[in-house]
This record gives sequence, structure tokens and C-alpha cells, in this order.
Amino acid sequence: MRWEKFRLGRTPRYTPARTDILGRPVKMVDAASFLFIYGEVFEEQIYRFKAKTERPRIIDGGANIGLSVIYFKQLYPGSRITAFEPDGSVFEALKENLAAFGYDDVECVRKALWSSETTLDFLHEGADGGRVPQAGDMGSISPVPAVSLRQYLTEPVDLLKLDVEGAETEVLKDCADLLRNVEYLFVEYHSFVNRPQGLNTIIDIMAGAGFRLHIHPPLTSPQPFYERRTHFGMDMQLNIFGFRE
Repeated sequence: MRWEKFRLGRTPRYTPARTDILGRPVKMVDAASFLFIYGEVFEEQIYRFKAKTERPRIIDGGANIGLSVIYFKQLYPGSRITAFEPDGSVFEALKENLAAFGYDDVECVRKALWSSETTLDFLHEGADGGRVPQAGDMGSISPVPAVSLRQYLTEPVDLLKLDVEGAETEVLKDCADLLRNVEYLFVEYHSFVNRPQGLNTIIDIMAGAGFRLHIHPPLTSPQPFYERRTHFGMDMQLNIFGFRE
């Protein structure tokens, strides 16, 4: 495994590649983002949760190439999963990877999550950072269909994962009253340089829905008063875990 990770680490950015690190062939669109997600999902197991049933309902907002879905299906083979991914090339990798593992019961939706049924401009970053464009964003931008999360929260949901690259505040504001149906809520919060921060809004929504919060900082600056590190236009990223006691 060490040598395979070394090999992937030497692969140029945004170059399609494959690996058998999970025991079956996995297609990736970018090795660097694959290694980061693999570390979080399979080594740190940040999405591990205790379900009350063998067939938990899981909504994966921002499924990327499917590593989180594969993890959920290995954790709970009977889980009922809906996976959202708006980027066309990434979505094709998602479908191919789930087929390689035989997970034909996963509902894959090629749409972005938003606050309404609409069409959004979408920045195709080429890896795991595709998003609704921020001011000053340059690159490949094209329209994608979007859907409101509300219609998927009318029944109990065991785990809701939101990794939607900056759309999390818009999505949660729209469905705040339905979060009572969610047992576990994971939100990846993104703070963009020179843009208003929505962290207080997200915390208020989650706390108002009865969640106790735990926060991990995968992207922060050790000395923010002196120097703020940035990555792809972001100056902070937080993993926010909401659970019920």
C-alpha cells in the first residue's frame, strides 16, 4: 500500500488514473485529491457512525468519485444511499467505481444540491473542488441542474453528508426545519477569501435542530493574525459533525 500511495503521489495533478488500493479497480480524476479523500474516509474513518438499523438511510451530498459511498456500503451493506454529484466527468467515475464494487442499488443523481430546482453555473475544477463560482474564479464554467434537498428529508435519515464546496449555507437555510429528521449530520464548511463567512449561520441552524457539534479543522492557518494560508480561494475549511445525545 505504501508504494501504491507513493506512485499516486507522483502522478501529475488532474491526470486520470486507476488504483487497486481498495481491492478492486477504482477510477480517479486526480490522484492528489484521491489520496486526501482516501486518508480521511478509509484511514481516519471520519464518516463512521453507529446506525440503529442494518439498512440506514444515507444521503451523500457531494459524492465525488464515490469513496464515501464505497465506505458506507462496506460499513452497512444494506444501506440505502442517494449520492449527488454535479460534475459530469466526476459523476462518470462515481458510476464506474460503484459498478466495480457491485453497488447497483445506490441512487446516483447528477445534480448539485441547492435551495431550489434550478440551473446553476458550475466551476469544473477537475478534482474534488468543483463548485458554484465565486467572484474572480477562472476556469471551465458551465451550467448544471440543481435540486433542493428538502424533498429528500421528509422521512428519517440516518446520516446526511454535505460536502458541497461552499453551497452548504444555502442548502441548510432552505431545509433547516426538516433537519429534525436527520440523526447524524456532517457538513464540510468552506470559508472563501474576501467573502462573508456563514459559519455562524450553519452553527445556529445545526444547534437549533438539536445537534451537539464537534469540529475538526482540515484547513486552517496556525498564525492567522500574521498570515492566512489559502487554497483554491479558501482561507479556512472545517469538518462539522452534528449528532444527538
